[in-house]
Amino acid sequence: MLDNMSGDDPRASAGPPPPDREGRPSPIDVHVGSRIRLRRTLLGMSQERLGDQLGLTFQQVQKYERGVNRVGASRLFDLARVLDVPISFFFDDMPDGLAGSMGGGSRRALGMADAQDTLGDDTMTRRETLELVRAYYRIGDPNQRKKVLDLVKAMGPPDA
Repeated sequence: MLDNMSGDDPRASAGPPPPDREGRPSPIDVHVGSRIRLRRTLLGMSQERLGDQLGLTFQQVQKYERGVNRVGASRLFDLARVLDVPISFFFDDMPDGLAGSMGGGSRRALGMADAQDTLGDDTMTRRETLELVRAYYRIGDPNQRKKVLDLVKAMGPPDA
């Protein structure tokens, strides 16, 4: 019988993840959850629809997005597949302090993007950005989408 809400092996997790000393979720879990929410929102997907595609309730998706429930490896793999991103996406833009606390050294050594390689969180949550991304993904023909992407790139400043 499965005891936990994720449907994973109950021996793998006997309950919610251990909070930090002040009773809050782990900052890394919160960061991963915020990246799940960001991508879901950029795709115009509801928590309920994401949950349906993962075999979860929308409440479970909410807990993942808030960092209250830790995302296991198999669930992270499923999220990456459903949200159409590489697993590394969930760790991109992680503050240096968090990356260093993982015990693996620099962000580059951990395979994470440098801050200057990505857009700030403010840019990614603006209504204009969300509308652009949603419109882009409504273009059904992949060749047409590629042409739109090439056009937008050509209109911006040259890469440094």
